[in-house]
Amino acid sequence: MTSGELLQIHPQELQFPFELRKQISCSLQLSNKSDNYVAFKVKTTNPKKYCVRPNNGVVLPRSTCDITVTMQGQKEAPPDMQCKDKFLLQSVVASPGATAKDITPEMFNKESGYEVDEFKLRVVYVAPPQPPSPVREGSDEESSPRASVSENGHSSAVQFQASKAFNERVEQKDTSFQAKTLISKVTEERNSVIQQNKRLQQELV
Repeated sequence: MTSGELLQIHPQELQFPFELRKQISCSLQLSNKSDNYVAFKVKTTNPKKYCVRPNNGVVLPRSTCDITVTMQGQKEAPPDMQCKDKFLLQSVVASPGATAKDITPEMFNKESGYEVDEFKLRVVYVAPPQPPSPVREGSDEESSPRASVSENGHSSAVQFQASKAFNERVEQKDTSFQAKTLISKVTEERNSVIQQNKRLQQELV
């Protein structure tokens, strides 16, 4: 935890797990270890890119305040994943019992005679966490079609094989039936020819 004159700030840099076209948030905690009411204000070098909530407020004596910084989705990654954006946290002692409504821009103006404490925070992009793979890469289960499982829990590959075997049996039955029909037809024609030959022979005798 980094100590300022008035507030302790954690962390000392804003880390965003960068992903393209995705809105990402990170948190900042301000701790007031003193007996004073401390007003704060957050500024950034790129206000269109970030949303800070709250961007100002009052930290009560011996208490903390959490700030959420949200980065808008980016269309492209910066070179070498380096970010030049900066944040400036200004803090100043406020009057006892002060609230966020009592904060004025003049309070953070050093020229107005206020003792303003300033702390700079840089933005750091980090790699997003990778979800664990359910199947080892290069395993037999991953490459085998038998590993594909349908929603009802049955292997689609097994279903395909069973269906294929059934179709083959049906085709075999159809082929067998056609063969029997053809043989029966040929047999009938042969018998008919034999009968005709016999009649012809009888007629010639």
